[in-house]
Amino acid sequence: MKSHQSTQTMKPATAAKKLGVYLPATPTEFQEGVVSRAELNELQANPPEWLRELRRNGPHPRPVVAAKLGVSIAGLARGGVTEALTTEQIDALKQDRPEWLEKERATQAEVRKEAARLKQRDAERSQQGDAGA
Repeated sequence: MKSHQSTQTMKPATAAKKLGVYLPATPTEFQEGVVSRAELNELQANPPEWLRELRRNGPHPRPVVAAKLGVSIAGLARGGVTEALTTEQIDALKQDRPEWLEKERATQAEVRKEAARLKQRDAERSQQGDAGA
């Protein structure tokens, strides 16, 4: 018996998110089509020039901007950044070091520190539970 595997497709917005690019900056053909799993894998393995250019210079979607600045997406919003930014704009923010960015970076560092502490605590509890068994 042969199994028939249907081609899995996704909306351009989903594909753009998986590729880490800002959908409105992609070519029209990409925005208006559907992307198969195979096409997505090919784009990831052998990115065309437009994809390399977007990844290099932007505009970047907010999750990428947040990661490049070392803050959360909510931190971007609190800092008034609601639009996609180019690499040049991100670099300018890093150079200018506005007060909101420094504050959000400190907040993010505290969040990561607390997450690491909780992970360590849970690992220790897990080991104690295993030892008692």
